[in-house]
Amino acid sequence: MKIQDRRSFIRDMSLITAATSMSTILPLDVLAMEKKDFFRISLAQYSFHKALFAGKMTNLEFPLKAKKDFGIDIVEYVSRFFNNKETDQAYLRELLTITKNEGIQNHLIMVDHEGDLGNLDEKERIKAVENHYKWVDAAKTLGCLTLRVNALGKGPESDVKTAVIDGLGRLTEYGKKNKINIVVENHGSYSSNGKWLSDVMKGVNSPYCGTLPDFGNFKISDTQQYDIYQGVKELMPFAKGISAKTFRFDEQGNEPDIDYTRMFKIIHDAKFRGIVGIEWEGNGFSEEEGIRKTRALLEKILEQYKK
Repeated sequence: MKIQDRRSFIRDMSLITAATSMSTILPLDVLAMEKKDFFRISLAQYSFHKALFAGKMTNLEFPLKAKKDFGIDIVEYVSRFFNNKETDQAYLRELLTITKNEGIQNHLIMVDHEGDLGNLDEKERIKAVENHYKWVDAAKTLGCLTLRVNALGKGPESDVKTAVIDGLGRLTEYGKKNKINIVVENHGSYSSNGKWLSDVMKGVNSPYCGTLPDFGNFKISDTQQYDIYQGVKELMPFAKGISAKTFRFDEQGNEPDIDYTRMFKIIHDAKFRGIVGIEWEGNGFSEEEGIRKTRALLEKILEQYKK
């Protein structure tokens, strides 16, 4: 083993040891959290997708909205709302300046539509991997530690799994060079199968690669729905964050289709300590009200673990 390779091996093993001592592999910022903290709340930009698609809000305005209107100082971006400015250094510096001045933490970027990391055609798969490099670079510029990607591909389940492990592994190597975590959300097709995605994580086998369990994205197909609690349980050993999805609320402020108490017991039992992102996607309330109700529900959960 070369000297440089040996140093890299020792460094990586120290990362794994630190992470696995907490039962789950966590991003670097989370490892620094106090043990008494269960989770911190962030705001996922997609909660404002209606306003953003309608041009009523811009990417630059989003973090200020999160901080000033909701008191949330950790934010998660969505690639499509950068409007093709992800390589515009002046634009990225402007966004970084805005967040730094307001004490806002840029947590992650959710990336879509850059090609399938599980494409069975190796040439197309590598192209998809390389399409994501610019987003790793953007995340690094903004001070994010995490990039959320999709584990998608068309073909037989086992073949796509093999291809995803290869594509995701290649992208993770680039993320590792830039100290950016690469995480996969359960986001349709095979990736919404918790066992399948956990097998992918084992195949990639890197402290820089993990999952972002999403409570509402376990629909495998029009006729297949994976058990959401089983899915989250299977993804938790690799979780570097949580996407707390909400669609509606009852009069008590609970999400009637997702048992948050049960869900967060699973998360707590996995010894997760990290960031939980609000992602409101319902229609019964305005985006602002949906976000506030989701935050109230998460704060109620937090109170249960302070007793």
